[in-house]
Amino acid sequence: MTVPFGGVPLHAQREWFEELVDLGYTDAWSAESDGADGFTPLALASVWAPTLRLGTAIIPAFTRGPACMAQSVGSLAQAAPGRFAIGLGSSSNVIVEGWNGIPFEEPYQQVQAMVRFLRDAMTGEKVTRDYGRFSVRSFRLGVVPPEPVPILVAALREGMLRLAGREGDGAILNWLSPADVAQVTPHVAEGAARSTRESDTGEREIAARIFVIPNPDAEVARGAARRMIAAYLNVPVYASFHEWLGRGDDLKPMWDLWSAGDRKAALDAIPDHVVDDLVVHGDPAACRETIAAYVENGVTTPVLAVLPFGVDMRESIRALSPSAGS
Repeated sequence: MTVPFGGVPLHAQREWFEELVDLGYTDAWSAESDGADGFTPLALASVWAPTLRLGTAIIPAFTRGPACMAQSVGSLAQAAPGRFAIGLGSSSNVIVEGWNGIPFEEPYQQVQAMVRFLRDAMTGEKVTRDYGRFSVRSFRLGVVPPEPVPILVAALREGMLRLAGREGDGAILNWLSPADVAQVTPHVAEGAARSTRESDTGEREIAARIFVIPNPDAEVARGAARRMIAAYLNVPVYASFHEWLGRGDDLKPMWDLWSAGDRKAALDAIPDHVVDDLVVHGDPAACRETIAAYVENGVTTPVLAVLPFGVDMRESIRALSPSAGS
């Protein structure tokens, strides 16, 4: 489940986290954009629901310095020993440059450098190394995790997907359909086959954030989904991703209208079948079937992002839960 829960203050979410365990959810995954930071909700979860596995999907590789990133990762890994995975990604020009004033340059190299640095730092050994995008001199992490911390890489296209397999412990996917999973995962496997890390088992986690609107009213669900699709898929990195996936012709009218400033027409130009591919909607039972299709196609960790448009958030989480489907 994606956490924290929108519309509820962080201090009031303890019962929500506790109920996730009762409902059969195994993981809590945070994100980081313009809401809560990616670590604080998981720190709370480590105490409130100590059986949940915790992960970030994602922390931008640009917005924290190397030492600060290592401190945050090491601290949470000590708070939840053996139960935390760090998910890193390039994020986007909007978040990195537009919101944080950091040049969005060489995203592949930045992610690679941060992955390599974290692997070095998590050992507790002194780090003095040039990572290309940055250099670190005489840094030693004072909160060494008691167990190895899996590092997952958010990836959209071939190069980053191969990096996720070669230097990461898996990939984090986003904004794709169940069928798309079969197109992207071979690149992760290709990267894994080229790994030179010692004691590498070759296994890779494939986590995917799956947007779910458990509302049987298709008109309401598609209307909400179109607004989200337009907000994301006009960002250059996501536009390129969907061109690569083969949706260029379907999305070009939306892209053109958006660029021309006609936002309403841009939303209307998104075909129904694209909406249905990218956002799971319908009654909860139908949603669970579609989520299962992601798993059948190679997702090992389906991370639900519940969007309660026209329905109650907490009831939706209950209705989508593993216990409800058993």
